[in-house]
Amino acid sequence: MISTFFSHELKSFWRSTNTGKSVAIKIVMGVLIFILFLYVLALGLFLDKILGAVFKGQNQTIAFCGILLVYYLFDLISRMQLQELPTLKVQPYLHLPVKRNSVVSYLALTALMSFFNLWPIVIFGPFVLKVILPASGGLIALAFFVSILSLAIFNNYLAMYIKRKANLNGWVFLVATAVLVLITCGDYLWHVYSLRNISYAFFGHLITAPALMLAPLLLAVAMYYVNFLYLKSNLYLEELSSKKEAYKSSTEIPFLNKFGSVGDLVANEIKLILRNKRSRSSLIMGLVFMFYGLIFYTQSVYGEGFKVFVGMFMTGIFIINYGQFMFSWQASHFDGLLVSKISFTDFLKGKYLLFTIVSTVAFILTVPYVYFGWKVVLIHFIMYLWNLGVNTTIVLFFANRNYKRIDLSKGASFNWEGVGATQLLLSFPLILFPYVFYLPFKYLKMPDVGLAVLAVIGILFIITRSFWIKKLEADFYTKRFKIAEGFRNK
Repeated sequence: MISTFFSHELKSFWRSTNTGKSVAIKIVMGVLIFILFLYVLALGLFLDKILGAVFKGQNQTIAFCGILLVYYLFDLISRMQLQELPTLKVQPYLHLPVKRNSVVSYLALTALMSFFNLWPIVIFGPFVLKVILPASGGLIALAFFVSILSLAIFNNYLAMYIKRKANLNGWVFLVATAVLVLITCGDYLWHVYSLRNISYAFFGHLITAPALMLAPLLLAVAMYYVNFLYLKSNLYLEELSSKKEAYKSSTEIPFLNKFGSVGDLVANEIKLILRNKRSRSSLIMGLVFMFYGLIFYTQSVYGEGFKVFVGMFMTGIFIINYGQFMFSWQASHFDGLLVSKISFTDFLKGKYLLFTIVSTVAFILTVPYVYFGWKVVLIHFIMYLWNLGVNTTIVLFFANRNYKRIDLSKGASFNWEGVGATQLLLSFPLILFPYVFYLPFKYLKMPDVGLAVLAVIGILFIITRSFWIKKLEADFYTKRFKIAEGFRNK
């Protein structure tokens, strides 16, 4: 039956009206993934030499056992952000004599078709074959392979479970993210424990007791079973019926479909950004500033305080650069927005979602700065949370006070249209507010506490986002006519 589902999926793909576009996208993605695969393979082939260079004087096997659990922690964080949920249009099958277990099994098994499950084998497999197999024998090597693959599968289904639960309750995702952040901070920021030591405690003993491989194997099976039961218990025609959907998204970006009308607003804004030189320059400038850290991190004279600024700047450059002209981008059709059926709450949610997507991509692009130390990436993540929570809200607050229009038909070079006192005033809170909370702790010789405070404030603002949206909406309604009048002045 699973092969039948797969056959139906293929037929659905090839018979779609967008097949040509989809094939082209998949070819491009395939080339990019192949290039990435070559890089990851090179990392795996030279992992023994890399570990020898990084952990000088330490046995390579000990170093290897110490990094495995660290890898799976960041693997889980990445999966929660990037891994897509497997989909199948199950409604047509639910009224047919098709076993519910078959449908659920297909959804559960297709979740394994992810490149995230391939990377551990590619990265760690060569080391096991080159170092562990000759030194400890085939049984130990098999134990490592089973453990590595089992933990990847466990992460796979754990991320799927969290994301499925989060679709029903957004708090689940926030709590899971907070737990992962606390686990990371407990090691790299507060030094309460060492993930490397915990990792070695298991994988190191795997060399002498290969039967321990059953532990991650059982975890993987248990997590699969939890997903299976959850899917089966929620697979009802009434719950999946499209009649309950108040809005059907028509965006061409599949990821945004699940956000409904908010997703459509974001998709339209992405088109606006990409189709106009002035707005597109904000995006390009953000990519250029991803190299900003090289100015500071290569110079020892710059301390941790500068890292806070750089982290905020690199992960939030789009929020600052594009957000300072917020609402002005829609100046040419702002009157239409005021009289349309679009809820301003959805309009604001769209802005938040756009900033979240771009900032998440920016944070991922800054991960290679781990070369300068794990704490650099941790600071980037903290400032990423700050940007999503605090700076986004500040930008939208000042957007209600921006009355200067931007003509999107004009180019970006030497174009000062839309620039005014609001942009100048906006720069002060964006740059200074983090230091208001960080510097007192830094001068008290507790910089880590200052970073923790920034992270907590950022998370609190993210959690209370609906509250701030209501406040911003109320503020907007008191100024909407003044904004519209300003946008009419050419």
